[in-house]
Amino acid sequence: MIRPLLLALAGLLVAATAPPTVPRSPAQRFGALFHDVQMRRLFPDSKTFADAQPRRGDAAILAAYRRRACRDDTALKAFVLANFTLPVTPAAPPPSRRLGLSAHIDALWPQLTRTLPGVPAGSSALSLPRRFVVPGGRFREMYYWDSWFTMLGLQASGRQDLVEDMIADFGSLIDRYGRIPNGTRTYYLSRSQPPFFYLIAAMSRDRATLARRTGWLRAEHDFWMAGAAGLTPGTERARVVRLADGSLLNRYWDDRDDPRDESYREDATLVAATPGRDPKAMYRDLRAGAESGWDFSARWLGDGRTLATIRTTRIVPVDLNSLLYGLERSIAADCAKLADRACVARYSAAASARATAIATHLWNGEGFYADYDLDARRPASTRTAAMAFPLFVGLADAQRARATARALAPLIGDGGLGTTAVRTGQQWDDPNGWAPLQWVAIRGLQRYHEDALATRIARRWLATVEREYGASGKLLEKYNVVDALPGGGGEYPLQDGFGWTNGVTRALIAQGFTADDGQHNIRHGQRTGK
Repeated sequence: MIRPLLLALAGLLVAATAPPTVPRSPAQRFGALFHDVQMRRLFPDSKTFADAQPRRGDAAILAAYRRRACRDDTALKAFVLANFTLPVTPAAPPPSRRLGLSAHIDALWPQLTRTLPGVPAGSSALSLPRRFVVPGGRFREMYYWDSWFTMLGLQASGRQDLVEDMIADFGSLIDRYGRIPNGTRTYYLSRSQPPFFYLIAAMSRDRATLARRTGWLRAEHDFWMAGAAGLTPGTERARVVRLADGSLLNRYWDDRDDPRDESYREDATLVAATPGRDPKAMYRDLRAGAESGWDFSARWLGDGRTLATIRTTRIVPVDLNSLLYGLERSIAADCAKLADRACVARYSAAASARATAIATHLWNGEGFYADYDLDARRPASTRTAAMAFPLFVGLADAQRARATARALAPLIGDGGLGTTAVRTGQQWDDPNGWAPLQWVAIRGLQRYHEDALATRIARRWLATVEREYGASGKLLEKYNVVDALPGGGGEYPLQDGFGWTNGVTRALIAQGFTADDGQHNIRHGQRTGK
């Protein structure tokens, strides 16, 4: 009896420590069929087929596809429609100008709320146990870093019930997959996004679940630090890098090195047109750019302008490492409440070491925080809104905070904070401004008593949102903060809805900020920074 019992216990131990099983994505499952549908552009948006629901088993569909020669697009589309149900994006509520902006946002939350406790067999969607809020438009699922900014607005609207539901949903993803994916689709499971979960978890008012939430934070930290053990100076592995002086920092990565399912045609076409580069390395860099949330930006481009030169995995980002510092500090604080001294010591030491590494390697001598270039072995010279993240998490000293505020000012347009000062046609570059970066900069500046600059950004951003709301009755994914226009650029059309814009706008209004009336005198094409 003893031997069978020991074997059973050993089996349970293996099961408990084995890596979670990650389901395959549609591109992995359908191979040549998926490739043909995407490359022949049957649907304008590559995400459409990635989100399609098979009407029968994969094997039956693939066998039928091999038997049937779909030589033209008409035949191939007929085959797809016979074997898949295409996703339907719920109709957006009609534009409204009758409601004030806060009331309009409050009325949008039910329109963007979804439930998905189970999914049909073969779906690329991931189930979630409780309700969640989607960004809107083509983004039909819950997204990682979007959600924290959305949840700021939910709290401001008095929707703590939805906040608690979404915290539980994120925890369920960590329980199942050992990570929080980019979004709740199988094709997003190979990557994550900027790690805001420690701030999401802190939004809970249920103190009884502190130990469980702390366990989730530690699991997320393990995901980001996988591969760090035994890493020698001057080497990298997955999301961790150890610099020549032994400093341990992180980079964005993706566990796969093939075209993204949701942007398959765009990735494959770009790589085919760039014969001088290793295809797998280039796919990985594109995917890592998507993990960054800044997909795409001059930050990741070798020549600073052309997507074909993308090299995300050769960059140590200041925003990612700032957030991981915040995660480590948060775990240590939670462990102190749980009287776990060993945990406090471990994560406090990790946070202290990371803060030293950021101060040493991610500070540009010209007076601002910047990404570190692994190949050039120095901080980048490009100013981006990511420089606000060390202020946001509180790791800057007073002198560097003041210098960063001065360096950030030229990125402020008449419509709010811009992203970079470079026009590449990519959506995370000039002239676009994004809600999450407004919030990070405003809160970071407030933390160091740079209140005038924080207020300038907040008031100009609110004026931008109100201007477009007055013109169209909508809130948008991004805005042109230089030319008084909706945002543009990137791989897909401008989306409205829109989760994080709703959230940041609602939270700023709740904090007493008002729109800058002078923004209507905007000088087109000119960033003033005044």
